[in-house]
Amino acid sequence: MADIIKKQGDESIMQDMPVREHFIEEMCDTLMYLNDVMLCYGISPEELEKVYLKKHEKNMKRW
Repeated sequence: MADIIKKQGDESIMQDMPVREHFIEEMCDTLMYLNDVMLCYGISPEELEKVYLKKHEKNMKRW
């Protein structure tokens, strides 16, 4: 995913449909991997939400 951003740039991802589709496909691969990790370790959506929101709140105070 980062490779597409570096090589193609934001504008291509936004306007070039084949590049955009490839970028979205890479996002799907990432999401599938993270979901598989959650399943392997028995992490519930509620657990993830709780930690995610806590981390988001912490990050928002960094600036």
